[in-house]
Amino acid sequence: QVQLVESGGGLVQAGGSLRLSCAASGRPLSTYAMGWFRQAPGKERECVGAINRSRSSTDYADSVKGRFTVSADNAKNTLYLQMNSLKPEDTAVYYCAAKFSIGAFYVVTDPAQYDYWGQGTQVTVSS
Repeated sequence: QVQLVESGGGLVQAGGSLRLSCAASGRPLSTYAMGWFRQAPGKERECVGAINRSRSSTDYADSVKGRFTVSADNAKNTLYLQMNSLKPEDTAVYYCAAKFSIGAFYVVTDPAQYDYWGQGTQVTVSS
């Protein structure tokens, strides 16, 4: 089992940047495929970026490609989401999630497949 705690959210102007962190405790983060998701009011939870267990591949939503980057520091047991060129439509609660018991090279973007979730951190982008 793993516990996930997100941090780094806040209020930022359009065009600005934020870096979200997801600190894991329990099992080593390297045993999980990981993902970042967001959910805006009245909308479904969507995957913005995900990384496989070997950390060799990532996948991103079309809406954030070229602006968001997922990375992991296994030594610090922490997952990151670097968000640049933020837009008002990026406003949402952002969650990190962990998928256990999966091959090393699979990137998982379906939220229903994830086993563990953090509590979320609010990101608000003003115009």
